[in-house]
Amino acid sequence: MSVALFEPYALRSLTVPNRVWMAPMCQYSAETSGPNAGVAGDWHFAHYAARATGGAGLILVEATAVSPEGRISPADLGLWNDTQVEGLRRISGFLKEHGTVPGIQIGHAGRKASTNRPWQGRGPVDPSEGWQPVGPSPVAFDEAHPVPTELTAERIREITGQFADAARRALAAGFEVLEVHGAHGYLIGEFLSPHSNHRTDAYGGSFENRTRLALEVVDAVRAVWPEELPLFFRISATDWLEEQGWTVDETVRFAALLREHGVDLLDVSSGGNGGPARIPVGPGYQVPFAARVKAETGLPVAAVGLITESGQAEKILANGEADAVLLGRELLRDASWPRRAARELGATTPAPSQYAWAI
Repeated sequence: MSVALFEPYALRSLTVPNRVWMAPMCQYSAETSGPNAGVAGDWHFAHYAARATGGAGLILVEATAVSPEGRISPADLGLWNDTQVEGLRRISGFLKEHGTVPGIQIGHAGRKASTNRPWQGRGPVDPSEGWQPVGPSPVAFDEAHPVPTELTAERIREITGQFADAARRALAAGFEVLEVHGAHGYLIGEFLSPHSNHRTDAYGGSFENRTRLALEVVDAVRAVWPEELPLFFRISATDWLEEQGWTVDETVRFAALLREHGVDLLDVSSGGNGGPARIPVGPGYQVPFAARVKAETGLPVAAVGLITESGQAEKILANGEADAVLLGRELLRDASWPRRAARELGATTPAPSQYAWAI
C-alpha cells in the first residue's frame, strides 16, 4: 500500500525523500554580541542533527537574520557576515550525510525586533542590549513594543540587498532549499498587511504596492539562488482580523504572483501581526488555507499548524490538501516522529546504521 507521507517529492533538480518536513523554529541560542554574534553553535548542531537522524525529509533551519537589526532577539542566528557561514555549513553537511535535505529560512523581524527570548518574557529587551526596530510605518506592534522607525525607500532597497547577500551565504553554507520569511508579522508580512502598513508611497495602499517589497525580495534572492534549487516563501494566510488585515483572498492572489516570480512552494501559516485577532486554534486549523492556495493557483504548498498524528498527516496529503506537512512543536517533543509515523502507517524509511537494529 502506498503511503503518501513517505513518497519522495521533486522540486526543481532536488528530490526530498519524504513529505515529513521540519518547520523553522527559533532556538534563541546563538551568541548575542561580539565577533560570534549570530553564529550557530553546539546546541543548533545537536538540535538539527537529532531531527535528521529522526527521519525528517527536509529541515528548515530557523529564521536567520539578514542583518543585526533584523534579529527577533539578540540570540538569533544570522547570515549577515561570512563568520556565520561555517557553523551552518557544519549543520547542513550532517543533514545531507544522513539523507535529509537542508533548508534555511531568512528574514527580518521589522517592528517585532529587539525582544527577549520567549522564556524570558516576550517584551522588548533592556535598551542597553537592544536596538531601535524599523517598519513600514510608525505603528507599534502593541503597547509593550516601541514605535518603529519608518523605513525610507533607500533603506528598503538596502534591506532587499541584505536578503540577497544572506541567500548567497546560505548557498555557501551548503543549503539546498531557501525560504523567505513573509509571515507572522515580521517585516515582509508587515508590508503586506494594511493593519501595519499605512504608507502612501509606492510601498503602501493598494495590493500591488503592499506586495512590492515581498516581490522585490523574491526577485533579488532568486537572482542569486541557483536555478536548479527550490525557493520557498512563508506566509500568514490571514491576520485573523475582521477589519483592515491581510486576507485569505489576498493570499491566493499573491500566491499566483509568487509563482510567476520563481517561488516553488508556499509554506502556509497564519497570524502573528497583532491587533484583536481571534484565532480558532485546533488540529489542522490552517490546512484549509494551504488547500485553497493549491486548488486555485496550482502552486505547491506545505501545511502547518497542530499536525500531530500520523493518520492526520497522511490524510492531508492523500486528500490533496497539501504536498507536504511541516511539523513544528511536535518535532520538539519527539525528534523521531517521522520514524514512528512510518511504523504506524506501515511504511519503510531508511535509518542510520547505528539505530537500524531498533527500528
